Amino acid sequence: MADRKAELERKKAKLAQMREEKKRKEDRKKKEDTEQATKQSGKTAVHTDADELLKDLGIPLSASSSASAGSSPQKATDKVESVQSSAARSSPRVSKKLQMTQVTQTNIPPRELVTYTKETQTPHETAERDDDDADSVDVPVSTPPSHLHKMPQVEMVQPHATPEDQVKKEEPVREISEEEKQQVMMSEDFKRFFERTSRVMERAITEQDKGIFIDYVGASKDAESNGQPGERLKISRDFFDERWSKHRNVTCLDWSTQFPELLVASYGTNEESPHEPDGVALVWNAKFKTTTPEYIFHCQSAVMSTCFAKFHPNLIIGGTYSGQIVLWDNRSNRRTPVQRTPLSSASHTHPVYCVNVVGTQNAHNLISVSTDGKMCSWSLDIFSQPQDSMELQEKHAKSVAVTSFSFLSGDVNNFVGGSEDCSVFTACRHGSKAGIGEIYEGHQGPITGIDCHTTVGQIDFSSYFLTSSMDWTIKLWSIKEQKPLYSFEDNNDYVLDVKWSPVHPAVFASTDCMGRLDLWNLNNDTEVPTASLHVDPNVALNKCKWHSNGHLIAAGDDQGRIYMCDVGESIANPRLDEWSKFAYTLQEIRTNMAENEDTSADPIR
Repeated sequence: MADRKAELERKKAKLAQMREEKKRKEDRKKKEDTEQATKQSGKTAVHTDADELLKDLGIPLSASSSASAGSSPQKATDKVESVQSSAARSSPRVSKKLQMTQVTQTNIPPRELVTYTKETQTPHETAERDDDDADSVDVPVSTPPSHLHKMPQVEMVQPHATPEDQVKKEEPVREISEEEKQQVMMSEDFKRFFERTSRVMERAITEQDKGIFIDYVGASKDAESNGQPGERLKISRDFFDERWSKHRNVTCLDWSTQFPELLVASYGTNEESPHEPDGVALVWNAKFKTTTPEYIFHCQSAVMSTCFAKFHPNLIIGGTYSGQIVLWDNRSNRRTPVQRTPLSSASHTHPVYCVNVVGTQNAHNLISVSTDGKMCSWSLDIFSQPQDSMELQEKHAKSVAVTSFSFLSGDVNNFVGGSEDCSVFTACRHGSKAGIGEIYEGHQGPITGIDCHTTVGQIDFSSYFLTSSMDWTIKLWSIKEQKPLYSFEDNNDYVLDVKWSPVHPAVFASTDCMGRLDLWNLNNDTEVPTASLHVDPNVALNKCKWHSNGHLIAAGDDQGRIYMCDVGESIANPRLDEWSKFAYTLQEIRTNMAENEDTSADPIR
């Protein structure tokens, strides 16, 4: 409101200033008119004095000369001066005869001012000009050129018209209607063209790279025909280092919580370079367009799992194939671990596929699980021995070879895990029921990935989790049900990883051995993925990891390359009703499962 009042005050001041300027111009014009009238009256007095002087000299005034003097004051003045000069030269004693002489008048016109104006070729009846412009003269358009003070007349010269121009003039372009414009703008071809050209122009403006015409759309021909990948899922960049990534498979991925642009990736052994370290962990920066890793760490055993220390931004943890847990510090000048666990029976003796930091800022622990069936709890300050350890065994005292695990949302005690023997289980770290609780049967192959639902929203879905397996399926579970709620069977090869979206309750991602990254939205369809991206049919995507914003997902393959994929807003951003829709979808899944069980239980008649 104050800005509006200030603007009104400025406008009022400007209007008052304009009025004062106009008044000054009017006063100046009146003053000039008064001076002109005074000069004119002076000239009339000069004419009267000249007539009286001629009468005193005895020279009669003829009618013609009077008329001439009256019509031309300038001529009369010249005559008076001529008579006075003649009288001065003559002797006072001798009177000479005076006679009329013709005075030659030379009229020098003022300098011509040529002006040119750009205007349309349409006739105007009158020429409008500013009254305050002293250099312009209002002249009707109908005035003949002879009366325009000999100003040059500029005419527009038409260019030479070719036969093609004449044909074009004969066939004017038809203007499309608003309805046709909207139809064109809403067409899929126009949208793809506009998105493509806008991306190219943005690259040309911001990047000094010749590869601005690289098109990530079309990685899959089937998906391209549907027009989906360019809108929903596309590769934005990739991470690869010729020395440290080549011929190594990506075993694990994790984003930093303190620095969201940092991504750590663990790599296996490079069998073609026996002199290089067996295990490598690289930290990549997704913010800057650099082609080299931010940090390089390595050790003497293949790194099977890795993660950032959640409450220590400088520490990176790795689980190795030999069973050791290693700790790197980016503040150290060396690339080798600053701490490592001993190779003893007190810790792990088999490959460690699972590491995670759980707890709070003041009370947190590192949890590691290995295929030897042991879960250990570590302090990041002391790696000499675990603070706590527990054998994960089934009821028959059989150790479970754990390949993946995931803690329930907001819980540091209860977790779910998958094993090599195709089973899925729940377990807890402390309490009277410490160890494995329930075992779920449903997969026909080793479990490769497991993830609990952690998206916070209007409805709590923390009891649901997903599993991926080498039996080519993904299954949806609930810790309250012994059987899977649903089985996703769209893949044609091993499914190697699965992850829930951190922001959308019904979206998850999966990777398989055919180099395919799938995005599923269960609120839209449960039979086929909402978006699919074939990175390369000759590689296998081992792992995937969502960024915390839900708009970016990283996927690593078995050749050491990491792909950064942008997720479209139509998938990444949840609407307010997504939680209720997902609850309805789960209810439908349960209903269909009950109907299928009833159908299978009925005897064949």
